[in-house]
Amino acid sequence: MILVGAWDMGTTTREALGAAREFGEEVTVVNLSADHFGEAAISALAELTRAHRARLVLLARDHRTAEIAPRLSERLGGTSVSQVVAVNGEIWTCAAFGGKALISVKTLCEPVVATLMRRAFSEADIGSAQVVDAPAAAQDDAIELLAHAQPSLGGVALEDAKVIVSGGAGLGDQGGFDELEELAALLGGSAGASLAPVDAGWAPAERKIGLTGKRVHPDVYFAFGISGASQHLTGIAGAKTVVAVNTDPDAPIFKRARVGVVMDCRVLVRALIYHLRNASPPLANANEPGPTTGIFDPTSGEFVVVERIWKGRPEVEPRKTGRASDGV
Repeated sequence: MILVGAWDMGTTTREALGAAREFGEEVTVVNLSADHFGEAAISALAELTRAHRARLVLLARDHRTAEIAPRLSERLGGTSVSQVVAVNGEIWTCAAFGGKALISVKTLCEPVVATLMRRAFSEADIGSAQVVDAPAAAQDDAIELLAHAQPSLGGVALEDAKVIVSGGAGLGDQGGFDELEELAALLGGSAGASLAPVDAGWAPAERKIGLTGKRVHPDVYFAFGISGASQHLTGIAGAKTVVAVNTDPDAPIFKRARVGVVMDCRVLVRALIYHLRNASPPLANANEPGPTTGIFDPTSGEFVVVERIWKGRPEVEPRKTGRASDGV
């Protein structure tokens, strides 16, 4: 028997159910409520694991289950494995060192409590599984839940977004992040942030991407004014294509980028918004003789020189010399 813990019946639960189906055993989905956090969730899952004699408990990895999983496994006298990306019998493949390495773990005792990385497993239909409600959340003398508020961010969830427009300290202020959100909406994507905008109060914590935030897997990831600290790069390791814009040609983000632009990121954000609203090209002089390419800045009404645009593979560093149009 395999239990799948679920706080909703969305994508993460369907992926966990898909992982459970790989074992070819009976699967039960445990429907947990917002009141099931910390000790309350651990008590409920422990009770059901014993009642169903489950040998596996699968949980989608997030900040909540990162706390619950090891404590639950200890309570059950079992084993905990985290950040699972694949499984083959008793061998679990897990992400390590911020996603830079994979390790193989063989479990020696059951039940096994595992947290699963997003998009590591195919989704399965919940309708084919038995669903049971978790026991009422037990009173926790150590923690009292005063309120529960679900942030309303609008748009597609960062974890599910195909296009993410993210910003860092280079945005400058709250107005810069507001423009970033407008661009994300025009592109049909979601707005993200590095640590700096969150600490400055420009962006809510739910927008933070990185080792201590969310890990995303978009088709295209725009990084405006983000230097590219290792913690942030960990969060975008699953991005297929990274487009970086920064005034510093030596910024680490360029080592991860497929396309890089060296210029003031706010000017490009405004130009793209202007272009998408008016269906006019943001680049000027790109096909004319000359050493530079210009971006139309709708705020000043002038064309701003782009120091360099380059295109290459993630392992290739941006070139230090050359005309703006050479690397296009």
